[in-house]
This record gives sequence, C-alpha cells and structure tokens, in this order.
Amino acid sequence: MHRTTALACAPDPGRLTEGPVWDHRSQELLWVDITAGLVHRGTLEPRDGGKKLPDILARETLAFGGTVGAVLPSRSGALLAAAGTSIVTADAVGTATVATLPTASDGVRRRFNDAACDPSGRLIAGTMAFDNTPEAGALYRLGTTALEPIVDPVTISNGLGWSPDGRLMYYADSPTGRVDVFDYDLATGTPSARRPFARVDGGVPDGLTVDTDGNVWVAVWGAGQVRAYTPAGSPLMVVDVPTAHVSSCAFAGPRLDTLVITTAQEELTPAQLRAQPDAGRLFICRPGATGQPTHLYDDITTETAA
Repeated sequence: MHRTTALACAPDPGRLTEGPVWDHRSQELLWVDITAGLVHRGTLEPRDGGKKLPDILARETLAFGGTVGAVLPSRSGALLAAAGTSIVTADAVGTATVATLPTASDGVRRRFNDAACDPSGRLIAGTMAFDNTPEAGALYRLGTTALEPIVDPVTISNGLGWSPDGRLMYYADSPTGRVDVFDYDLATGTPSARRPFARVDGGVPDGLTVDTDGNVWVAVWGAGQVRAYTPAGSPLMVVDVPTAHVSSCAFAGPRLDTLVITTAQEELTPAQLRAQPDAGRLFICRPGATGQPTHLYDDITTETAA
C-alpha cells in the first residue's frame, strides 16, 4: 500500500472547513466553513521557490449566516448552497431559496451537511441533528418541487460520490464506521441494494471523492488521513495529514491530479490545537490519481428532476 504526505496551504484556518469542489470551467476552488457560515472561492497558484505542488490563494468569501454544509457550481454559473435548512442559489443578483426541509414535530434541530450532484446534475443532499441525535437525519434528492428522502434514517449524512459510469453511489453515514455502496439508477436518481463497501478503523469516514479509475478516497475524521480504496473495497493508499480532523477531499487543478484536503479545529481541545497549529487549514498533494470533473447542478433544464 502506497503512502504520501499532504502539504499545508496559505488560506487561514477555519473552524470546520469542508466540501472542496473544483469548477473546471472557471478553474476555481470552492469550499465551506460550516459553522462559520462561509463559502470561500480560490485558485491554485505556483508556490514561492518553484515547488511542484501549487498553493491555494483565497479570492473571495461569501457569508450566508447560520451554517452552510456544502457549496456546488451550477450549469448557469450560480452557486448552489446547502445553508441551514434550505437549498439556496447565489449569483450576482442575490440569493434565492430553492427548497426547504420539511417541518418536523419532534423538536430536534437539524441542518444540511454534505451534498453533491450526481452525473445527471441532480442534487443529493444529506442532513444531521445539531446535537448528533441518532437517526435524526436523512439523505434527500431534490425533485422538481420538493426534497424527497431516498435514504432514511441516518445519523450524520456525509460523503457522496459516484463511480465513473454512474451506476454506483458511495455514501458515508459517519457513525456507522464504514462507507456503503448502492446501485444507482441515473434515470430516476434512485439508490438501491445498499451494502458495505469499506470499514474505516481508527477514525470515522467523512467526505469522499471517486477518481477516474473508480478508486474511492475517504477523509478519515480523527485519524489525520485520507484513505483510498480500490473499486473492490481493498486499501490502496494513505495520505497523511498533520492534523487529526480531516473532513473531506476533492481532485482539483487543470489536470485534476491535485488532491485538496479540508480539515477542522472543531472538537479539538486547547492543548490539541497548540499541538496541531495547522488544524482547520487546507492541504494539498499529488497522489498519482486523476479525479472526475465535478458534476454541475443542472439548473438550466428540468430533465434530471426525479
């Protein structure tokens, strides 16, 4: 099994940086700071001294207020954000609400967490309780007029990704300690036949991405690692990150060969933060793999709506 180490990048540390995504059209990196309610935009730039690995330069920050679990680019050029209990779009004109979570009567406070678009441009977004109440969340598909649960219940809805042919969906409900795989119907956006894909020990699975060979790269919260698994679920590679709470990862850059990794300060004690001064930063490495282009949210046609 191969091993490499990630290098810290320039942007200031965040509380809970998450959800990196590369917009190949604008050559722009997007990521969020969930509990700070921020969406960041940045670019990859050469480092001083001519090192091979680029750095990340933050260009713009958008404040949504509340929490923002994920941000995604859309075909129209607008941003799509899973903010608080709503899915909203943001562009030069302003923001607009696309859908809102159904009102619950159990008194549990919920929010959106991780989200991604499938290869047809359909939004899939998950939720969790603020206090991590077991089985208080769900995974939703955004239909033409409402959010429709497709995996229910879950506890902490996290990483999402699809195989290169779109026939498999990978998903992490973090407290299960594993990544699961579903058969996926691209015509309807329906997952089925859930089964375990890879068990994660020594930490919990968080965000994930799938490369062009179908390998699954999983951020392991608490372990200071990103772990790659073959399509058969066997360990392939480990990327070591010098801080414990690794939250997500995505391939970026003109050749989609640069792995961007997000980390967090949350849940670290003051002593741990002193020992891990780069907690909350973005990290970068080139692990020898190539990512898939980001699936853009299809807000131009309604053909992908289930």
